[in-house]
Amino acid sequence: MSVFPPLTRADVLAFQFSSWYPLFAALTVKSIIIRPLPADFRAYLDADGVFVPMGSDELPVEAVVDDQDDDQDEDDSPQYAFPDLDAQIRAAVRQYGAVFPKLNFSSPKDASWLLPSSSPLKCTTPADVYLLLKSSDFITHDLSAESVFEGCVDAAPSDVPTYELELVLRKWFAIDRSREMRCFVQNGVLIGISQRDTNYYDFLNEPEMQQKVQESIHKYWRDHIQAKWTATASYIFDILLTRDLARFHVLDFNPYAPRTDALLYTYDELWDIARTSPSAPTLRVVDSPAHPAATRNAPAHQHNMVPFEAFSLSSGRGIDDFRRAWEEELSRGVAEDSDSDSAREEAD
Repeated sequence: MSVFPPLTRADVLAFQFSSWYPLFAALTVKSIIIRPLPADFRAYLDADGVFVPMGSDELPVEAVVDDQDDDQDEDDSPQYAFPDLDAQIRAAVRQYGAVFPKLNFSSPKDASWLLPSSSPLKCTTPADVYLLLKSSDFITHDLSAESVFEGCVDAAPSDVPTYELELVLRKWFAIDRSREMRCFVQNGVLIGISQRDTNYYDFLNEPEMQQKVQESIHKYWRDHIQAKWTATASYIFDILLTRDLARFHVLDFNPYAPRTDALLYTYDELWDIARTSPSAPTLRVVDSPAHPAATRNAPAHQHNMVPFEAFSLSSGRGIDDFRRAWEEELSRGVAEDSDSDSAREEAD
Protein backbone atom coordinates (compact mmCIF):
# COMPACT_ATOMS: atom_id res chain seq x y z
CA MET A 1 0.00 0.00 0.00
CA SER A 2 1.40 3.39 -1.00
CA VAL A 3 2.33 5.90 1.65
CA PHE A 4 2.23 9.57 0.73
CA PRO A 5 4.58 12.08 2.34
CA PRO A 6 2.65 14.66 4.39
CA LEU A 7 2.16 17.97 2.60
CA THR A 8 2.29 21.30 4.36
CA ARG A 9 0.92 24.47 2.87
CA ALA A 10 4.46 25.67 2.28
CA ASP A 11 5.11 22.44 0.37
CA VAL A 12 2.11 23.05 -1.88
CA LEU A 13 3.13 26.64 -2.58
CA ALA A 14 6.53 25.37 -3.75
CA PHE A 15 4.72 23.85 -6.73
CA GLN A 16 2.97 27.02 -7.90
CA PHE A 17 4.47 28.38 -11.07
CA SER A 18 5.98 31.56 -9.64
CA SER A 19 7.85 29.52 -7.02
CA TRP A 20 9.76 27.17 -9.30
CA TYR A 21 10.01 29.16 -12.54
CA PRO A 22 12.86 31.50 -11.51
CA LEU A 23 14.99 28.50 -10.52
CA PHE A 24 14.37 26.53 -13.71
CA ALA A 25 13.80 29.32 -16.24
CA ALA A 26 16.70 28.11 -18.39
CA LEU A 27 15.14 24.65 -18.67
CA THR A 28 11.55 25.60 -19.41
CA VAL A 29 9.35 27.61 -21.75
CA LYS A 30 9.67 31.40 -21.64
CA SER A 31 6.86 32.81 -19.54
CA ILE A 32 5.43 35.97 -18.04
CA ILE A 33 3.82 35.93 -14.60
CA ILE A 34 1.14 38.54 -13.92
CA ARG A 35 0.41 39.29 -10.26
CA PRO A 36 -1.33 40.91 -8.58
CA LEU A 37 -4.40 40.49 -10.75
CA PRO A 38 -7.38 42.85 -10.76
CA ALA A 39 -9.40 42.60 -7.55
CA ASP A 40 -12.47 41.22 -9.31
CA PHE A 41 -10.65 38.81 -11.64
CA ARG A 42 -11.25 35.85 -9.34
CA ALA A 43 -14.94 36.83 -9.14
CA TYR A 44 -15.10 36.90 -12.94
CA LEU A 45 -13.64 33.39 -13.24
CA ASP A 46 -16.01 32.16 -10.53
CA ALA A 47 -19.14 33.78 -12.00
CA ASP A 48 -21.85 31.69 -13.64
CA GLY A 49 -21.84 31.36 -17.40
CA VAL A 50 -19.19 31.69 -20.09
CA PHE A 51 -18.53 35.21 -21.36
CA VAL A 52 -15.53 37.39 -22.02
CA PRO A 53 -14.93 40.77 -20.36
CA MET A 54 -15.90 43.87 -22.27
CA GLY A 55 -13.17 45.23 -24.49
CA SER A 56 -11.08 42.06 -24.53
CA ASP A 57 -12.08 41.17 -28.09
CA GLU A 58 -10.20 44.21 -29.42
CA LEU A 59 -13.20 46.55 -29.08
CA PRO A 60 -12.76 49.39 -26.59
CA VAL A 61 -15.02 49.19 -23.56
CA GLU A 62 -16.85 52.35 -24.67
CA ALA A 63 -17.86 50.64 -27.93
CA VAL A 64 -19.69 47.80 -26.16
CA VAL A 65 -23.32 48.86 -25.99
CA ASP A 66 -26.44 47.31 -24.52
CA ASP A 67 -28.64 46.23 -27.43
CA GLN A 68 -31.50 44.89 -25.32
CA ASP A 69 -35.00 46.03 -26.23
CA ASP A 70 -36.37 48.73 -23.96
CA ASP A 71 -39.18 46.44 -22.81
CA GLN A 72 -36.76 43.75 -21.57
CA ASP A 73 -35.80 43.57 -17.94
CA GLU A 74 -32.36 44.94 -17.20
CA ASP A 75 -29.64 42.33 -16.85
CA ASP A 76 -28.41 42.47 -13.28
CA SER A 77 -25.40 40.24 -13.98
CA PRO A 78 -22.09 41.92 -13.17
CA GLN A 79 -20.13 43.38 -16.06
CA TYR A 80 -16.37 42.91 -16.13
CA ALA A 81 -13.61 44.79 -17.91
CA PHE A 82 -9.86 44.51 -17.34
CA PRO A 83 -8.20 47.09 -19.61
CA ASP A 84 -4.83 47.01 -17.81
CA LEU A 85 -4.72 43.21 -17.88
CA ASP A 86 -5.78 43.28 -21.54
CA ALA A 87 -2.79 45.51 -22.25
CA GLN A 88 -0.42 43.11 -20.46
CA ILE A 89 -1.76 40.14 -22.41
CA ARG A 90 -1.44 42.00 -25.71
CA ALA A 91 2.16 42.93 -24.82
CA ALA A 92 2.95 39.26 -24.14
CA VAL A 93 1.42 38.28 -27.49
CA ARG A 94 3.56 40.89 -29.25
CA GLN A 95 6.65 39.53 -27.48
CA TYR A 96 6.01 35.82 -28.05
CA GLY A 97 3.76 35.77 -31.14
CA ALA A 98 1.16 33.76 -29.20
CA VAL A 99 0.71 32.52 -25.65
CA PHE A 100 -1.01 29.75 -23.74
CA PRO A 101 -2.33 30.53 -20.27
CA LYS A 102 -2.39 28.88 -16.88
CA LEU A 103 -2.95 29.90 -13.28
CA ASN A 104 -0.75 29.09 -10.28
CA PHE A 105 -1.04 25.33 -10.71
CA SER A 106 -3.55 24.45 -13.42
CA SER A 107 -3.88 25.00 -17.15
CA PRO A 108 -7.18 24.98 -19.08
CA LYS A 109 -6.32 21.90 -21.13
CA ASP A 110 -9.89 20.66 -20.84
CA ALA A 111 -11.01 23.70 -22.86
CA SER A 112 -8.39 23.38 -25.62
CA TRP A 113 -11.05 22.20 -28.09
CA LEU A 114 -12.40 25.77 -28.23
CA LEU A 115 -9.48 26.88 -30.39
CA PRO A 116 -8.33 25.22 -33.65
CA SER A 117 -7.11 21.64 -33.14
CA SER A 118 -4.02 22.43 -35.21
CA SER A 119 -2.95 24.95 -32.56
CA PRO A 120 -4.55 23.99 -29.23
CA LEU A 121 -4.40 26.58 -26.45
CA LYS A 122 -2.88 29.15 -28.83
CA CYS A 123 -4.06 32.59 -27.74
CA THR A 124 -3.51 35.77 -29.74
CA THR A 125 -5.99 38.08 -27.98
CA PRO A 126 -7.07 38.68 -24.37
CA ALA A 127 -10.48 37.25 -25.30
CA ASP A 128 -8.81 33.93 -26.21
CA VAL A 129 -7.14 33.79 -22.80
CA TYR A 130 -10.31 34.62 -20.90
CA LEU A 131 -12.42 32.20 -22.95
CA LEU A 132 -10.10 29.27 -22.19
CA LEU A 133 -9.94 30.05 -18.49
CA LYS A 134 -13.66 30.69 -18.17
CA SER A 135 -14.54 27.44 -19.98
CA SER A 136 -12.20 25.24 -17.95
CA ASP A 137 -13.16 23.02 -15.04
CA PHE A 138 -9.49 22.35 -14.26
CA ILE A 139 -8.61 25.89 -13.23
CA THR A 140 -11.34 26.05 -10.57
CA HIS A 141 -8.88 24.21 -8.30
CA ASP A 142 -6.74 27.37 -8.18
CA LEU A 143 -9.50 29.82 -7.30
CA SER A 144 -9.67 29.22 -3.55
CA ALA A 145 -7.14 28.53 -0.81
CA GLU A 146 -9.45 25.81 0.50
CA SER A 147 -9.07 23.68 -2.63
CA VAL A 148 -5.38 24.50 -3.09
CA PHE A 149 -4.48 23.44 0.47
CA GLU A 150 -6.91 20.55 0.75
CA GLY A 151 -5.32 17.63 2.58
CA CYS A 152 -2.45 19.64 4.05
CA VAL A 153 -1.36 18.64 7.53
CA ASP A 154 -1.14 22.23 8.82
CA ALA A 155 -4.77 23.17 8.32
CA ALA A 156 -5.10 25.75 11.11
CA PRO A 157 -6.17 29.15 9.70
CA SER A 158 -3.36 30.91 11.57
CA ASP A 159 -0.84 28.85 9.60
CA VAL A 160 -2.15 29.76 6.15
CA PRO A 161 0.67 31.12 3.95
CA THR A 162 -0.27 33.93 1.63
CA TYR A 163 -1.95 32.57 -1.49
CA GLU A 164 -2.34 35.00 -4.36
CA LEU A 165 -3.89 34.13 -7.71
CA GLU A 166 -1.52 34.57 -10.64
CA LEU A 167 -1.93 34.46 -14.40
CA VAL A 168 0.90 32.85 -16.35
CA LEU A 169 1.37 33.49 -20.06
CA ARG A 170 3.72 30.97 -21.63
CA LYS A 171 5.22 31.25 -25.10
CA TRP A 172 3.08 29.09 -27.36
CA PHE A 173 4.64 26.51 -29.64
CA ALA A 174 3.43 23.29 -31.22
CA ILE A 175 4.17 20.36 -28.91
CA ASP A 176 4.86 16.84 -30.16
CA ARG A 177 2.71 14.99 -27.64
CA SER A 178 4.62 11.75 -28.16
CA ARG A 179 7.65 13.31 -26.43
CA GLU A 180 5.79 14.38 -23.28
CA MET A 181 6.60 12.38 -20.15
CA ARG A 182 5.65 12.48 -16.46
CA CYS A 183 8.43 11.61 -14.03
CA PHE A 184 8.04 10.39 -10.43
CA VAL A 185 10.62 11.11 -7.72
CA GLN A 186 10.17 9.46 -4.32
CA ASN A 187 12.52 10.33 -1.48
CA GLY A 188 15.06 11.82 -3.86
CA VAL A 189 15.07 8.87 -6.28
CA LEU A 190 13.68 8.98 -9.82
CA ILE A 191 11.64 5.76 -9.83
CA GLY A 192 9.24 6.00 -12.74
CA ILE A 193 8.51 7.63 -16.09
CA SER A 194 5.12 7.55 -17.81
CA GLN A 195 4.03 8.59 -21.27
CA ARG A 196 1.64 11.54 -20.81
CA ASP A 197 -0.34 11.38 -24.03
CA THR A 198 -2.51 8.26 -24.13
CA ASN A 199 -2.16 7.49 -27.83
CA TYR A 200 -0.15 4.54 -29.12
CA TYR A 201 3.20 5.38 -30.77
CA ASP A 202 5.17 2.66 -32.57
CA PHE A 203 8.57 4.22 -31.97
CA LEU A 204 8.05 4.36 -28.18
CA ASN A 205 7.71 0.59 -28.15
CA GLU A 206 11.09 -0.13 -29.68
CA PRO A 207 13.44 -1.53 -26.96
CA GLU A 208 16.39 0.60 -28.06
CA MET A 209 14.24 3.72 -28.03
CA GLN A 210 12.89 2.96 -24.56
CA GLN A 211 16.38 2.46 -23.21
CA LYS A 212 17.50 5.77 -24.71
CA VAL A 213 14.52 7.60 -23.20
CA GLN A 214 15.14 6.10 -19.75
CA GLU A 215 18.86 6.82 -19.76
CA SER A 216 18.65 10.36 -21.14
CA ILE A 217 15.88 11.43 -18.73
CA HIS A 218 17.68 9.90 -15.77
CA LYS A 219 20.98 11.58 -16.65
CA TYR A 220 19.47 14.99 -17.42
CA TRP A 221 17.44 14.89 -14.20
CA ARG A 222 20.60 14.06 -12.20
CA ASP A 223 22.57 16.84 -13.86
CA HIS A 224 19.97 19.63 -13.87
CA ILE A 225 17.07 18.93 -11.50
CA GLN A 226 18.09 16.74 -8.58
CA ALA A 227 20.34 19.20 -6.75
CA LYS A 228 18.24 22.27 -7.54
CA TRP A 229 14.88 20.98 -6.32
CA THR A 230 15.12 21.21 -2.54
CA ALA A 231 11.53 22.04 -1.56
CA THR A 232 10.34 18.45 -1.07
CA ALA A 233 11.99 15.01 -1.12
CA SER A 234 9.20 13.57 -3.28
CA TYR A 235 7.73 15.30 -6.32
CA ILE A 236 6.47 14.78 -9.86
CA PHE A 237 7.59 16.74 -12.89
CA ASP A 238 6.41 16.87 -16.49
CA ILE A 239 8.82 17.21 -19.38
CA LEU A 240 9.05 17.53 -23.13
CA LEU A 241 11.95 15.62 -24.64
CA THR A 242 13.98 17.29 -27.37
CA ARG A 243 13.83 15.75 -30.85
CA ASP A 244 17.12 13.93 -30.33
CA LEU A 245 15.77 12.64 -26.97
CA ALA A 246 19.02 13.69 -25.28
CA ARG A 247 17.58 16.54 -23.19
CA PHE A 248 14.24 17.83 -22.00
CA HIS A 249 12.31 20.99 -21.22
CA VAL A 250 10.52 21.15 -17.88
CA LEU A 251 6.79 21.79 -18.31
CA ASP A 252 5.60 21.65 -14.71
CA PHE A 253 6.21 20.41 -11.17
CA ASN A 254 3.47 18.68 -9.17
CA PRO A 255 3.09 17.34 -5.62
CA TYR A 256 3.68 13.64 -5.06
CA ALA A 257 0.11 13.17 -3.88
CA PRO A 258 -3.21 11.65 -5.00
CA ARG A 259 -4.19 15.02 -6.50
CA THR A 260 -1.62 14.37 -9.26
CA ASP A 261 -2.60 11.73 -11.83
CA ALA A 262 -0.21 8.75 -11.82
CA LEU A 263 -1.17 8.11 -15.49
CA LEU A 264 0.04 4.64 -16.57
CA TYR A 265 0.97 3.71 -12.98
CA THR A 266 -0.94 3.44 -9.77
CA TYR A 267 0.63 4.88 -6.65
CA ASP A 268 0.71 1.40 -5.15
CA GLU A 269 2.82 0.25 -8.09
CA LEU A 270 5.16 3.21 -7.65
CA TRP A 271 5.48 2.39 -3.97
CA ASP A 272 6.43 -1.21 -4.81
CA ILE A 273 9.03 0.03 -7.32
CA ALA A 274 10.51 2.44 -4.77
CA ARG A 275 10.90 -0.34 -2.19
CA THR A 276 13.24 -2.21 -4.56
CA SER A 277 15.69 0.75 -4.54
CA PRO A 278 15.96 0.86 -8.35
CA SER A 279 19.17 2.10 -9.94
CA ALA A 280 17.23 3.38 -12.96
CA PRO A 281 13.65 4.53 -13.45
CA THR A 282 10.98 2.26 -14.91
CA LEU A 283 9.38 3.47 -18.14
CA ARG A 284 5.75 2.83 -19.07
CA VAL A 285 4.22 3.63 -22.44
CA VAL A 286 0.99 2.73 -24.21
CA ASP A 287 2.10 -0.61 -25.66
CA SER A 288 -0.85 -1.34 -27.93
CA PRO A 289 -3.69 0.49 -29.69
CA ALA A 290 -5.94 -1.70 -27.53
CA HIS A 291 -4.34 -0.53 -24.28
CA PRO A 292 -7.03 0.50 -21.77
CA ALA A 293 -5.54 3.99 -21.52
CA ALA A 294 -5.52 4.57 -25.28
CA THR A 295 -7.94 7.26 -26.40
CA ARG A 296 -7.19 7.41 -30.10
CA ASN A 297 -10.84 7.68 -31.09
CA ALA A 298 -12.17 9.73 -28.17
CA PRO A 299 -11.81 13.53 -27.94
CA ALA A 300 -10.00 14.57 -24.80
CA HIS A 301 -12.21 16.19 -22.13
CA GLN A 302 -15.29 15.67 -24.32
CA HIS A 303 -17.53 16.04 -21.26
CA ASN A 304 -16.61 19.73 -21.19
CA MET A 305 -17.59 20.48 -24.76
CA VAL A 306 -20.49 22.79 -25.69
CA PRO A 307 -21.44 24.31 -29.06
CA PHE A 308 -19.02 26.96 -30.30
CA GLU A 309 -22.00 29.13 -31.30
CA ALA A 310 -22.71 29.58 -27.60
CA PHE A 311 -19.39 31.32 -27.13
CA SER A 312 -19.79 33.57 -30.16
CA LEU A 313 -22.84 35.06 -28.43
CA SER A 314 -21.20 35.53 -25.05
CA SER A 315 -18.88 38.51 -25.52
CA GLY A 316 -19.61 41.22 -22.99
CA ARG A 317 -22.85 39.61 -21.85
CA GLY A 318 -24.05 38.64 -18.42
CA ILE A 319 -25.58 35.23 -17.87
CA ASP A 320 -29.22 36.39 -18.21
CA ASP A 321 -28.51 38.39 -21.35
CA PHE A 322 -26.54 35.45 -22.78
CA ARG A 323 -29.41 33.04 -21.98
CA ARG A 324 -31.89 35.25 -23.87
CA ALA A 325 -29.57 35.55 -26.86
CA TRP A 326 -28.97 31.79 -26.92
CA GLU A 327 -32.71 31.05 -26.72
CA GLU A 328 -33.33 33.47 -29.61
CA GLU A 329 -30.60 31.72 -31.63
CA LEU A 330 -32.17 28.31 -30.97
CA SER A 331 -35.63 29.61 -31.93
CA ARG A 332 -34.21 31.08 -35.13
CA GLY A 333 -32.60 27.73 -35.95
CA VAL A 334 -35.88 25.87 -35.39
CA ALA A 335 -37.72 28.34 -37.61
CA GLU A 336 -35.10 27.98 -40.37
CA ASP A 337 -35.36 24.18 -40.20
CA SER A 338 -39.15 24.44 -40.44
CA ASP A 339 -38.91 26.74 -43.47
CA SER A 340 -36.47 24.33 -45.12
CA ASP A 341 -38.80 21.39 -44.54
CA SER A 342 -41.71 23.32 -46.04
CA ALA A 343 -39.64 24.25 -49.06
CA ARG A 344 -38.65 20.61 -49.61
CA GLU A 345 -42.29 19.50 -49.33
CA GLU A 346 -43.35 22.07 -51.95
CA ALA A 347 -40.51 20.95 -54.22
CA ASP A 348 -41.63 17.33 -53.90
